[in-house]
Amino acid sequence: MDPHLDQRLVDAALAQLDRRWPADEPGGAAALRLEDGGILTSVGLDNLNGGVSLCHETGAICQAYTLDRRVTASVCVCRVPERDQVLILPPCGICQERLALWGPEVQVAVPDADSAKGWRARTLRDVNPYYWGAQFTEDGTWPSLESHSE
Repeated sequence: MDPHLDQRLVDAALAQLDRRWPADEPGGAAALRLEDGGILTSVGLDNLNGGVSLCHETGAICQAYTLDRRVTASVCVCRVPERDQVLILPPCGICQERLALWGPEVQVAVPDADSAKGWRARTLRDVNPYYWGAQFTEDGTWPSLESHSE
C-alpha cells in the first residue's frame, strides 16, 4: 500500500463525512494514512461550549498514537450545504502540532483551484517552513517523536 496522500484517502474522509451527516447538513471528517497503508477516519467533536470542540483529525490522530502507528498523510474535508460544496481544509495550527509528532514529511491536503482534483499534497515542512519546535533541537532540525514526548 502507498503511504502517501492520494484520492483514496480523500475518498475515505468523504465516506466518513457521509456516514456521519446527512448530505444536506454541514459537517466534516478526516482521514489519516498510516505507514503500513492503513487508514483511520474520524469526525470532530461539536459541543455547545466551543472551547471543548475538537478538530476532525483529532480522533484519528489519538487513535494512531494509541496504537503506536506512524502517520504519513492527513486530509480534512468539510461540507458547506449552502454553497453545495465540500471543501478541503488544510490542517489548522493545532493539528499541525499534533501531526508534527511524525515529522516534517507528513503530507497534508491543501486546497488548489488549479488542480483538477481541487487539492494537492504538501508536507508539513511546506505548510510550516519555520516550525518553532526546530529551535529547541541542537542542530535546528525538526524534533523527533521522542523529543515531543520529553
